Order: sequence, then C-alpha cells, then structure tokens
Amino acid sequence: DDGSCIYSPPGMVNLFFSEFAEGSSSNKYFEIYNPSLDTVFLSDYAYPSVANAPNTPGVYEYWNDFAVGAFIAPGDVYVVAHGSADPAILAEADETHNYLSNGDDGYGLVYGSNPGSPMDPIAGGYVILDFIGDWNGDPGAGWSVAGISDATKDHTLVRKCNITSGNIDWLASAGVDSLSSEWMVYPQNYWNDLGSFTSCAVVGCTDANATNYDPSANVDDGSCIYSPPGMVNLFFS
Repeated sequence: DDGSCIYSPPGMVNLFFSEFAEGSSSNKYFEIYNPSLDTVFLSDYAYPSVANAPNTPGVYEYWNDFAVGAFIAPGDVYVVAHGSADPAILAEADETHNYLSNGDDGYGLVYGSNPGSPMDPIAGGYVILDFIGDWNGDPGAGWSVAGISDATKDHTLVRKCNITSGNIDWLASAGVDSLSSEWMVYPQNYWNDLGSFTSCAVVGCTDANATNYDPSANVDDGSCIYSPPGMVNLFFS
C-alpha cells in the first residue's frame, strides 16, 4: 500500500447527473439521480461551474449551492432548470438557475462546503462526484460525447440505465463512440425522459472465467473469485 487510498466521507451518497439539456432559447436543465435507499438532503452538495475557460484550469469559478431544504427521495431525481424554460420543463423542475451552460460551461457535482474562494478539491476539502464537461478549458462550442461533435450544445444527454455512479473522468464518461460512452445523445429539445431515471443495472461478477460468474449481471462489482492455477474442483460423491 502506497498510502494513496481515498475514502468517501461518512454520509456521502454517490449521486450522479442523469440528464442534461441545452435546448433552444432558455430550454436548459440538468437532472441528478439518487441511486440509494435513503433520502439525501442536498445541503452538503453543490454544483460548481466554470464559464468557458476557467481562470485556473481544473478549478471551478462559481460555487452553486442547492436551494435551502432541497432533497432527493430514494430512486428519485432532482431537476435544476433555467427560470425561463418551457413550461413542460419547469413542471419537472425542483429549482431554477439562470446561468446554465450554453454547451461550453463545465458543471461538477460535489460533496462538501463552499471553501470561500475557488480552489482544488484537496485544498478546498470537497469531493467531486460527477461532471458534465470539465473545468480544464474552453472546449469551443461544446464537448464531444459518444463520437458526436459539440454534443453538449443543442442536444439532450441521457445517462445510460446501467450507470450506477458518477465519473470524475469526463473523457471516459463521454466516450469516443456510442458503445464506450456513458450517455445517449438525443436531438435538441428532447425532454421525454425528464423527471425520472430508470436503472437497469444488475451488479455482480461479469467474468465468465470466475467461479462466481453471474450471467445476469451487467455491471461488475469486483466480486469475481477465481480458482488457483492447477486446482481441480473435486467434490464429495
């Protein structure tokens, strides 16, 4: 052990972005999913952001707290929308935020308190849970997702149903094609999935070479067990 182990703070739940839309006019929103069996109060969470190119690459510019009293019920979602969005969006919104991305502003979902001024997670004492885009620099019109250029602009992104937690590596989350991406990319003003997230994740051992292989699992949980080399599975007859 090299002493580099990182542990989730007590009480932290792995919330994640389940949907994001950059639509026409002010039709913008993002959705957060609670995969746990507990109600999560959002006073200990925030969604810091950058505007185009940050002052310090890798560090947020604006710390955005959730509304006072905000919470997400088990298996439910929380929607943050532009205050002038379409009535169909506002009907699902839990709070409004009028500075949502035009496709080139990165948002993070974090656990922790406002450090008072922009700083990295170690210095600021917060934990990054997930990203839409990143805080590393101006991507141009937007970020590519699933092999689609500028997919964070004029599109709606919906997280694939087998995703069970956020991803702090935006490039890995975005992927390079439809298979490697954690997202499905839909046309502008697609809101059919807004307001709910249905998980299809079945966790277990997904390696057919393991002794505890679970053919129904589609998310590997690291539980695979393997027979030692040369061992034969004898049994009492």
